[in-house]
Amino acid sequence: MICTTLVQAQSFHKKDLEPKQDSIKKRALLKSLGNGFLPSKHFNLDLRYLIKYNQYEGVRTGIGGVTNRAFSEKYRLNSYVVYGFRDHRFKYSIGGGFRIAEKTKTWLNLSYTDDLQETGSTKFLTDKRYFQFFEPRLLNISLFHKHITKAINLEHQITPKLLSETELAISNIDPTYNYNYLLDNIPINSFHLSTAKVGLQWRPFSTFKSSKKGTKETKDGYPKFTLQYTKSFKDVFGSNFGFSKFDFRTLCKIGDEKGEFSEITLVTGITKGNTPLTHLYHAYPNNITKETILQRFSVAGLNSFETMYFNEFFSDKFATFQLKHYLKPFNVSEHYKPQMVLITRFAIGEMDNPEKHQNITFGSLEKGYTESGFELNKLLFGFGLSFTYRYGSYHLPEFSDNVAFKFTFNVSL
Repeated sequence: MICTTLVQAQSFHKKDLEPKQDSIKKRALLKSLGNGFLPSKHFNLDLRYLIKYNQYEGVRTGIGGVTNRAFSEKYRLNSYVVYGFRDHRFKYSIGGGFRIAEKTKTWLNLSYTDDLQETGSTKFLTDKRYFQFFEPRLLNISLFHKHITKAINLEHQITPKLLSETELAISNIDPTYNYNYLLDNIPINSFHLSTAKVGLQWRPFSTFKSSKKGTKETKDGYPKFTLQYTKSFKDVFGSNFGFSKFDFRTLCKIGDEKGEFSEITLVTGITKGNTPLTHLYHAYPNNITKETILQRFSVAGLNSFETMYFNEFFSDKFATFQLKHYLKPFNVSEHYKPQMVLITRFAIGEMDNPEKHQNITFGSLEKGYTESGFELNKLLFGFGLSFTYRYGSYHLPEFSDNVAFKFTFNVSL
């Protein structure tokens, strides 16, 4: 009788555990997919490389991924290879790293990359992972530069609230468009850079909990601050450009995400010295040059200027301010809750010696650029609509040229 009771108790206990374990596994899978990974036993497939589209490559497809902790907790390998059907060219990256200190999450990484990068874009080293199921701006980008980059970097967690990353790199850069930089009165269309970067990310209002598995963030606090300094050394390993860049970003969130709240994003950057267009700033435009509003109808980005045309402005010093105010979702039904977002964006910038940038025409942002509008999100299957209007100093003569009417796309796992 006692034995029978014990067997029944163990059976019930096992049945109780199985649904919980399944639930934990499902949550872990959804979290991994939300970060852009499809996990397997020793290797996580990176979903970013499966398929994309842009104006230069057309359809871009490939495969990539990174080893996981089941493979090794001290070593990792990461790689990808993609192919562009319009430029008929393979791009790839091979890299790996090893852990120096577990407590401070200190890793030393090596990489070799042969790929494209959008001209005028800035990547922060400490932004380790960024994934969207759908990247709307990418569809219409036309200015890219090829780069072959050999890099070594060091990740180090100074404190749980303060992350750092340092990188030394050598790059050969070739614009895919007709462009020359006038260096010492000589036009140059191929750039060789030897750079050092130091990046810091400070999250003073986030809270963390330590365990045997490491430090885990338990509260996502705001504001957050990201700082990066880049130095290009002339005449070091064949580098023909010497310049300095200083980039800063802060993110702030005010209010309750379950109700009504605001997001504020401030980004600023400045570069000094001989800096080619590839390493300047474009303020993240997202409007294509077409005749009518409907011809320009596309998908709005998350933090881009929707009425600013691609390649319209470049700056060697700039600042952008974005305010997005999320109204409380409309409680239509339990599963249907559209949400309105009010948006205002401002950008200002300058360009010293624009005559050094040859075979390309662009404007400055010294008068200040403004646009405002709204989004109505999650109307159907994650899709919504946005309307933005350009006004102020850079208002255009034709009313329709100041209007951006687009889809939005918001999906979260």
